[in-house]
Amino acid sequence: MQSTAIAFAPSLSLSARPRKLSACGFTPLPVLPAGKLHFSAGSAVSASARKLSPICCSLKQSGWVSGPNPEPESDGVVVRAAAESAGAAESPKSKVMDTLILGSLFGLWYLFNIYFNIYNKQVLKAFHYPMTVTLVQFAVGSVLVLSMWTFNLYKRPKITGAQLAAILPLAMVHTLGNLFTNMSLGKVAVSFTHTIKAMEPFFSVVLSAMFLGEDSLDNITLFSIITIMSFFLMAPIAFFTEGFKLTPTYLQAAGVNVNQLYTRSLIAALCFHAYQQVSYMILQRVSPVTHSVGNCVKRVVVIVTSVLFFRTPVTPINSLGTGIALAGVFLYSRVKGIKPKPKTA
Repeated sequence: MQSTAIAFAPSLSLSARPRKLSACGFTPLPVLPAGKLHFSAGSAVSASARKLSPICCSLKQSGWVSGPNPEPESDGVVVRAAAESAGAAESPKSKVMDTLILGSLFGLWYLFNIYFNIYNKQVLKAFHYPMTVTLVQFAVGSVLVLSMWTFNLYKRPKITGAQLAAILPLAMVHTLGNLFTNMSLGKVAVSFTHTIKAMEPFFSVVLSAMFLGEDSLDNITLFSIITIMSFFLMAPIAFFTEGFKLTPTYLQAAGVNVNQLYTRSLIAALCFHAYQQVSYMILQRVSPVTHSVGNCVKRVVVIVTSVLFFRTPVTPINSLGTGIALAGVFLYSRVKGIKPKPKTA
């Protein structure tokens, strides 16, 4: 198929009706050498020196109109600009969502801890067997961990014997820490117990570095394995020292409300596992220093709540001692977070 080249003079207009053109009105274009374009005026323009717009013809009511063809807008530029603007608008929303999630986790951490201390204190006041209470809490936590792995709510880990050997000392310390906490809650006020426990993050960091080293798992998996190992460590100790005292017959003979004790023990155990699980979830999102500061604030919240709930009398000396202990832990956490400036030569 041959293509015909036609040039329109600037002063030439074509009407809609056909008309005859004279010989002088139509001049055929000669074959031109490459790189040159000739108009009727006789001027020569180099194709490389000037970019020519294509000519388009359109039919209107007044006749045919010729003119430069407007270049279409690039869709790619528009789409890319829209995508960039959408990404820029999405970034602040993502930061706000992360902040809301982190704030919700801190709120749940404090709430579960408050309920655990209140219900656990009530159970230990009526049932003076802290080893059995600790065993029940580890048992409920182990059931929750196994359910989480069974229903694929969290990936089941593949643990080697070397990893279990490294985790075992941490599980022993975890078991003793919770056992001593329950023994303390059964004999002294919640506020005093949490004043002593304010140093817990310090010992946790030191012991984790000593026994686990660099071979560390993710926080949720580590806590899950420690919970199960703590149950197996605690079971023989509780059975040989206290026996099994949670039978309805024994509780009724001791004058304890069985249903109330079972209900509060279950709630305390669920809150016990929940607040520690949330604590490890927070630790995955923030630095250890931020987590330690949040833990210090949590102690204050729990102490104040327990004092108000149990109406514990607090003397000025008690308040001063508690304030000094918590302030010391808070300042220690802040100092540990300060990185020394590199020495310049």
